[in-house]
Amino acid sequence: MAHDLNSRLTYPNTPSNINYLYDPALNKGTAFTREERDALGLWGLLPPGINTMSEQVLRAMGNYRRKTSDLEKYIFLAALQDRNQTLYYRVLADYLEEMMPIIYTPTVGLACQEYVHIFRRPKGIFVSSRNKGKFSRILKNWPNKDVRVIVITDGERILGLGDLGVAGMGIPVGKLSLYTACAGIHPSWCLPVTIDVGTNNVKLQNDPLYFGMRHDRIRGEAYDSLIEEFIMAVQDNFHHTLIQFEDFGNINAFRLLGRYRNRVCTFNDDIQGTASVALAGMYAAMRMIGGKLVDQKILFLGAGEAGTGIGDLIVKAMMDEGLSQEEARERCWFTDSKGLIVKSRQKLAAHKLPYAHEFEYQADFLDAVKALKPTAVVGVSGQAKAFSQPVLEEMARCNERPLVFALSNPTANAECTALEAYAWTDGRAVFASGSPFEPVNLRGVTYEPGQGNNAYIFPGVGLGVIASRAKHVTDEMFMTASRVLAGEVSQEDFERGSIYPPLVKIREVSIKIAAAVAEVAFDQGLAGVPRPDDLRDFIQSHVYEPNYQSYV
Repeated sequence: MAHDLNSRLTYPNTPSNINYLYDPALNKGTAFTREERDALGLWGLLPPGINTMSEQVLRAMGNYRRKTSDLEKYIFLAALQDRNQTLYYRVLADYLEEMMPIIYTPTVGLACQEYVHIFRRPKGIFVSSRNKGKFSRILKNWPNKDVRVIVITDGERILGLGDLGVAGMGIPVGKLSLYTACAGIHPSWCLPVTIDVGTNNVKLQNDPLYFGMRHDRIRGEAYDSLIEEFIMAVQDNFHHTLIQFEDFGNINAFRLLGRYRNRVCTFNDDIQGTASVALAGMYAAMRMIGGKLVDQKILFLGAGEAGTGIGDLIVKAMMDEGLSQEEARERCWFTDSKGLIVKSRQKLAAHKLPYAHEFEYQADFLDAVKALKPTAVVGVSGQAKAFSQPVLEEMARCNERPLVFALSNPTANAECTALEAYAWTDGRAVFASGSPFEPVNLRGVTYEPGQGNNAYIFPGVGLGVIASRAKHVTDEMFMTASRVLAGEVSQEDFERGSIYPPLVKIREVSIKIAAAVAEVAFDQGLAGVPRPDDLRDFIQSHVYEPNYQSYV
């Protein structure tokens, strides 16, 4: 079925012979066969020897592994994507576990910081306030007319690094690479977008190489009108397109999700994708150590998009298991930069109010742990080392198996390392992180911590939404994705200390998530196509495999 998908792809004009070498979607490099070289007039434009794709992968990996820094590896892979798209995705598919930390967190954060200095060629669409009133016309410039998924950022909150302006484009590009590598969404269906509304990063404004808008961020009605124009331009130019909001600041993220989630097909990965992968970790932890989700008391360090997104989805999951909304919220507690969120606090943001409980205020996170005695701590603060030795020792004192989720990205911002989590809880912590950590050997026992990577969730959800042509993306879809992911964790994974399946299984897991998400779309009456007889085959028919197609 994947081959049929490739064969259905068409290009607006018949390429000339040189286009077959310089268009990354067409190029096969030294893998063009004799027959293709005859038919396309490629003799003399290539060395006479012919390589298989496997041999090309071998060459690419040899060059990749000779790079002496992660940033150089990132640049090498970006160049390969620009040169030979199919080979790039073949390399990712075959070596995903090795490539994931390079094409996405943590290296993508450094790549965004250095974006204006390492820039080679553009990927995606850039729109700005300078283009107001012309967004629809600009989208028509994109050569692929069948766009099924857009990842858009305004660059205000890139990972835990803050405002990077137009340099945040590395995030949509990286996310869409994962859509293809992890779930087989065809790259021609993917469109990365950065909407440049300025930056408050003075260092960038003063960088002579910065190529974004050199003014402070647009706010208020002017900002909202730009987002509205873009959303409507997508509806004008494409059909059945999923829009993923990525790395927007708290000031806009919740508002935009609330405004558009029931108008168009959209979700916010920082709020909903992070929530889903964290909930999956909770479900898997219950399988690992025994217990019920409804019996947990969870203390969050951080009450922004990720934290309250996780809390909201956990509340819905607890309600699904029989609790009232009030009872479920009473099991979720939050701290922010000012301390524990309680009712006595003044001027709380709207998204924090549901979690402002009647309790004595605690200014310090350790004091909050001592007072509340949570079963789980979830770090989404971007504060490195915030899960200190006293905090983790206190968690171990009041729990036989404390749940410790240090989810902040990149690695340098993690609330604790895997070694710290295990060492300071006498090896009893159930640990998960947002960025990868190496295995830990503690007193002769090896732990291989699981990474709560959103890539376990959003590619599969996206594939299910695209295949079913769902009108909207619902919380039920994300809860379903969490259950599927948690169910894919094996006893062997638990014995290694991991509450997530190995990354090598992510493509298989994504297809299962996609089928389950599509099932929800059909059940909720949101699908735009008839329900197929065999849902798994239906999903598989939408999956792209990075293999060369024949031109003769």
